[in-house]
Amino acid sequence: MQERQWITDRRSELDALAEQLTKQLQEVQVERDELAIAERVLYRLAEQVQAEAETAVAASPALARVAGRALLLIPHRGEEPDEAALPGGYRRIPAIVREADGPVQVRAVGERLGLNASVRGKLEPLRAKMPRLADRGWLRKRPDGRFTARLGDRAGGP
Repeated sequence: MQERQWITDRRSELDALAEQLTKQLQEVQVERDELAIAERVLYRLAEQVQAEAETAVAASPALARVAGRALLLIPHRGEEPDEAALPGGYRRIPAIVREADGPVQVRAVGERLGLNASVRGKLEPLRAKMPRLADRGWLRKRPDGRFTARLGDRAGGP
């Protein structure tokens, strides 16, 4: 008789375990379905980002590789300047310099761009951008380190 009781008890244990495993399997299947949906969404988003990146690359200046790093080439200014050819972070700088009453310092441009000029490190990227723009003909850099618009950029300008 003890064997029958053991068999009955063991069958009950196994039935309970089977029920528990069935619940876990259902939960796993639900989660897998959710992951499949998330995977499809991420795939579509990745396709959109890729398409937007390809569009942006086609519309932006060329990238060069130097020592394994990608560098953005700032185009030289032509006779008829088109600031749309400049990368986004550079476009407002010539306009700010043109609007100034006279030669401007990097700090003044940084303040107009909304940078915290009291923190020196915040201006360092701008200190690198403005000479690049001057080297490519978008601005003029004076010997005193201030910047002006190029001749003919504004009516009555210096």
